[in-house]
Amino acid sequence: MIKTKLYDTTAKQETAVLVAVQTPEQSDIQTVEYLEELAFLIETCGAKPLKKFTQKLQKIHPRTYVGEGRLADIVSYINQEEADMVVFDDELTPSQIRNLEQEIKVKILDRSNLILDIFARNARTSQAKTQVELAQNQYMLPRLTRMWTHLQKQKGGVGMRGPGEREIETDRRVIRDRISLLKDKLEDIDRINIGQRKNRTGVKRLALVGYTNVGKSSIMNMVSKSEVLAENKLFATLDATVRKVYIDGHNFLLSDTVGFIRKLPHQLVECFKSTLDEVREADALLHVVDVSHKNFEEQIDVVNQTLVDIGAADKPTLMVFNKTDLIEEPEIFENLKSTWMAKKNNPAIFVSVLNKADAAKIKEAIVKVLEGLK
Repeated sequence: MIKTKLYDTTAKQETAVLVAVQTPEQSDIQTVEYLEELAFLIETCGAKPLKKFTQKLQKIHPRTYVGEGRLADIVSYINQEEADMVVFDDELTPSQIRNLEQEIKVKILDRSNLILDIFARNARTSQAKTQVELAQNQYMLPRLTRMWTHLQKQKGGVGMRGPGEREIETDRRVIRDRISLLKDKLEDIDRINIGQRKNRTGVKRLALVGYTNVGKSSIMNMVSKSEVLAENKLFATLDATVRKVYIDGHNFLLSDTVGFIRKLPHQLVECFKSTLDEVREADALLHVVDVSHKNFEEQIDVVNQTLVDIGAADKPTLMVFNKTDLIEEPEIFENLKSTWMAKKNNPAIFVSVLNKADAAKIKEAIVKVLEGLK
């Protein structure tokens, strides 16, 4: 009897080591939180975080990000566990990437590269795909030396999606031409979008904003009774989705936009400015917050700073504190409501999208915002 040899054809899950430098202006709690978020980014890409390495330094090492001793620890762990990649919590310079690859001998990614990879995976429309490809090319151009190595090995997996896999784009001239072409394409899309927005004259516009994965799309679905993608993943929504909504005699447009995150690559902010026009041109904002998150106030600050950066910080804003069902201690919840309401001027509501009764609370608050715009 001939025995048939079976081969496992399932794709091996990539494994990652996480590395962060803690500078004096960053607390121990913040460092832990940033690495947890980096781990979530890695999991969103489909890889498995293995171990977190941190080092306290006055400033990031200009050559290898971390010091020689910590780098030796990382190399030893990778050799022992056979990890597939090392992911750094800050954007690395081209020379840092080159030096680290020589020392570590596995794939090197930084936070920006990881976020770009997630955006590439989630881009669905022509506009989103064009914006992401433009950001990837702008990120790749100064790091071209590194990309040659990856092309020779034709690696796949996390961080390797998109223009980095096409050999023709490793030529600087071709990449610059591609960047110019993508910018022209985005300008054409922008002109179409501007025309569409002009046709909405006379209709009040509200925009959902907030940190990524706080429940903006779920609130959009609750209010507009639409089916916008809502997942427990980072950056599940990239495109600005606009829905016409009618509540208690009020017609208005509600838009759901891309979530914000700390250390968002500047290439993405620039490329997604056209998408964020929905925020800039809105009459008022619904700032959605995951109130169950231990650092939700810092996330609020990140969003507010991004609104300043895109010129949308002066709009009437309703704070929507979501995920109240995840707060386990009622005393903390009640204290949070009273203290927030006492120290802030913005109107605020506390809800859970899982509680259908809260839909009425959200709609009532939106009506008050609309009436305040008259």
